[in-house]
Amino acid sequence: MSSTPSVAEPVGPPDGAPAPAAPSGVVQVTAELIANRRVGAYQHLTFVAPGLAELARPGQFVALAVGGATSANLLRRCFSIHKVSPSGTYGGTVDVVVAANGPGTTWITELAPHAEVDIVGPLGRAFPQPTAPVACVLVGGGYGSAPLFWLAEQLTARGCHVEMILGAASEDRLFGVVEARRAANGLTVTTDDGSAGIKGWVSDVLADVIRMTGAAVVYGCGPMGMLRSITEVASREGAVAQVAVEESMACGIGVCMTCVMPVVGADGRTRMARSCVEGPVFRGDRVRWDAFDDGYCRVPADTVGAPPGSGR
Repeated sequence: MSSTPSVAEPVGPPDGAPAPAAPSGVVQVTAELIANRRVGAYQHLTFVAPGLAELARPGQFVALAVGGATSANLLRRCFSIHKVSPSGTYGGTVDVVVAANGPGTTWITELAPHAEVDIVGPLGRAFPQPTAPVACVLVGGGYGSAPLFWLAEQLTARGCHVEMILGAASEDRLFGVVEARRAANGLTVTTDDGSAGIKGWVSDVLADVIRMTGAAVVYGCGPMGMLRSITEVASREGAVAQVAVEESMACGIGVCMTCVMPVVGADGRTRMARSCVEGPVFRGDRVRWDAFDDGYCRVPADTVGAPPGSGR
């Protein structure tokens, strides 16, 4: 779409060299939990994290140490930043939304106020934002919608018209419906079982919302299958998709290589990019969605440096 304002593309350089460090910087702090509240199927936690809140931008994430100082859980757990408050009664705060899916996340959700947690952040690349006012659609799946409300506030401040689409398997798995009504100019809700809003998937209604608003950019955060579908819809409708992927991250700083995924660079060649450093936000039409199958990511045969037999 030639009239689309410039939107930065958070992908690695075409020569495959390591991406430069995010200009905002990263800090490691001992954060104090000041609030832990239940929201539907999730826990919404607020930490005092001076220094971190001032650096963060929508789309970035934090990595939390779990289990305490003597824990055998060596790997951190990574969560999108829901919102920040650079200043307040207790100092800068950072909010995250957590689903208890295993021992580490369960430990986090059961923390009591005043508990201390070691946090590293902000990590990763933020959502690129239009250089001029333009209609945008923000699409969230489950608690993947967490970073979109902060993004909506910033887009609105730029003069953008903001529509939100929130989807989940059922009503209790939705996150932020009330908040979305305040943050966006319009809201559409979908659930797989029809327990709230329109029965179906977010991709079922996305095309209509793009056409209604003339949206030039679609932002998404949620399961990989959802991100693939909204990228396909956005591309058909002439909009640019910027998606925050949900790959498993063990270190969050690009060392362990557990979150690599195939991404097409500006030179048209596919390379394995680290979601935690080159992402988690990627331009949707640069992700090799064909490499993902049943939750497993293959290395496409045409990937730079791919070993013989890759892609099978």
